[in-house]
Amino acid sequence: MRRPPYPPTRRGADGDRHHGAYVPDPYRWLEDPDSPETQAWVRAQIETTSAWLAAIPGREAIRRRLTRLWDYPRLSVPFQRGSVWFQFRNPGLANQPVLFVAPGPDDVGRALLDPNHLAADGTVAVTATSVSEDGAWLAYATSSHGSDWQTWRVRDVVTGEDLDDVIRWSRFAGASWLHDGSGFTYVALDPPPPGTEHLGASRLPRVWLHRLGHRQADDELLFEAPDHPDWLPDATVSDDGRFVVISIARGTFPETQVRVLDLLDPERGLRSLVADFESTATVVAALGSTFLLVTDHLAGRQRVMAVDLESPDRERWRPVIPECPDTLVTAHHVGEHLVCHYLRDASSVLRVHDLAGRPLHEVPVPPASSVTQVSGRPRADLVHFGSTSFTDSGSLWAHDLGSGCTRLVRPPAAAIDPRALATEHILVTSPDGTRIPLFLTRRRDLAPTGEVPVLLYGYGGFRIPITPSFSVAHAVWVERGGLLAVAALRGGGEYGRSWHDAGRLSRKQNVVDDFCACARWLAASGWSRPGRIAINGASNGGLLVGACLTQHPDLFGAAVAEVGVFDLLRFHRFTIGWAWTSDFGDPEDPRDFRWIRDLSPLHRIRAGRRHPPTLLTTADHDDRVVPAHSFKFAAALQAAQGGEAPILIRIETAAGHGLGTPTSKLIAERTDVLAFLVRALDFGSGGREAGDAGEAGGDGAIPQPT
Repeated sequence: MRRPPYPPTRRGADGDRHHGAYVPDPYRWLEDPDSPETQAWVRAQIETTSAWLAAIPGREAIRRRLTRLWDYPRLSVPFQRGSVWFQFRNPGLANQPVLFVAPGPDDVGRALLDPNHLAADGTVAVTATSVSEDGAWLAYATSSHGSDWQTWRVRDVVTGEDLDDVIRWSRFAGASWLHDGSGFTYVALDPPPPGTEHLGASRLPRVWLHRLGHRQADDELLFEAPDHPDWLPDATVSDDGRFVVISIARGTFPETQVRVLDLLDPERGLRSLVADFESTATVVAALGSTFLLVTDHLAGRQRVMAVDLESPDRERWRPVIPECPDTLVTAHHVGEHLVCHYLRDASSVLRVHDLAGRPLHEVPVPPASSVTQVSGRPRADLVHFGSTSFTDSGSLWAHDLGSGCTRLVRPPAAAIDPRALATEHILVTSPDGTRIPLFLTRRRDLAPTGEVPVLLYGYGGFRIPITPSFSVAHAVWVERGGLLAVAALRGGGEYGRSWHDAGRLSRKQNVVDDFCACARWLAASGWSRPGRIAINGASNGGLLVGACLTQHPDLFGAAVAEVGVFDLLRFHRFTIGWAWTSDFGDPEDPRDFRWIRDLSPLHRIRAGRRHPPTLLTTADHDDRVVPAHSFKFAAALQAAQGGEAPILIRIETAAGHGLGTPTSKLIAERTDVLAFLVRALDFGSGGREAGDAGEAGGDGAIPQPT
């Protein structure tokens, strides 16, 4: 495989002195996405990558097969407000899901909000919703071209007409209605200076109360922390309507303060329920002045505690549901019960307790699966939840808390046969002896020949658990005879605080070691060999792929790093990047700098080293992980590549970090990623070729990245 001729990339003389060490930054000019030079470079890279991908035999067949398998109904978990039920639905290939309203959870109902009419190309998405307690008003936020910036509007649920109310410059938070329907809380920032919307730092968000019929300029300020611009608040109204609960995080650190405003006594102002950043704290329910929290205070895998607003000191906290060997993810107040979602070895378990914490029963959940959403109301015994797995495209369930009965409301609808597939859970030993969970999914007839193409996916960060989930692209990979391997790495949230701590800051290298240990196991297990193993990850997972690629390029046959963080010395200078010091460390701190520079993929590149075929993906105006990360990493890799393997960058236009990406763009992107991997690994069909007789002949025997 020969690399294409790369567009010329100018090397500048920029650089920085970090704690006495000078670090060159020759491609810094690529940090400005709007400069004519950067735009010309982007156009040239798009042309180069598009031509290389277009020449791949079978690429069109992959696109057809992806489109065929993507075309199945997808439903969110329904939720109730007043006497009305709400549910997002996508019939298959619509660019955006449509919000329906219905008199019952199983009724057809009518479309209330169709984002597909907001932009012809599907690039305006509904990114958040909140419905008033009586079901009369819908507040909904839209985002354009994948931006994290949100604009809120209000729709009359009966008439389907929008009010004149418009809320701008909201980000990273939802909205929550007062119970009388007179208004809602939201979070917004000051408008950024013109031209800085995609690059400027997002700091000092404030919590506001908007009253229907009023201008945003007249909204009431509920919370701000001008001395702490790194505090990120969110606000919700308690289920009983009495309290506004403001949860405050410091960037992405896994600790939370909680302030409470009693709407029955607003003159007392905000009071601290959790006054420090010593633990996680998520409010589950307000029972009078007693709040139930999910917290890791003295419980690394979390538990439920009761805290009295009148005496909230930690020594007065009362255990309700104790910590157990499983990891508590969330708890939901439904029908005078607590429905608790746990992880057991990265798969979901649902348990029901009464409000005193006594265990009642377990809700049956399919094995090796993930619970995606749980909905229910404190005054009703009906719980709805969704589940998915590597072979289940999404199931919808209903559970009656009174009878304990669970029924399948909607089975998975994708055109695959789960009986033809197998998923197994194994443990891989990392270099320091830690056992790392690894899920393997394949066709049942696939044998370990030592030549099986493998797609190894990982993330490992920000306490986010990686659990079984369905992906159309992964289904096509498995259908062709590939092995899908998904790792639950340290740094994630699969096993609580200690698991996260073991993969962040100065221990972030553990995540790389874990992922590489999985690759070595796959090569030694009889399944495959290094030249047939591809690695993939996105965002923090893109950083992981970049680090593995620059530390151990010989372990892999291909790499796909999507919207990755590659420059760990400058990530904190753009948009929300400053918040990620929780996991990446602070480059301005001389102690952190030493290990950050050693880990940073951009600064690990060595001229003349042979790297495997590599595809980077980004969007030209991603305002979360700015595209400069991928631009600079691609330029440096292309210049340093010592072999003939291609280093390509796929740059999406009119898109961002992935928020609300339309279906048409998702299919185009996954087509290019799969085609690249097929070509890079010299991967034939391994069975029925995607797009052959099965394309016209029906559902086939087999089967959306995180």
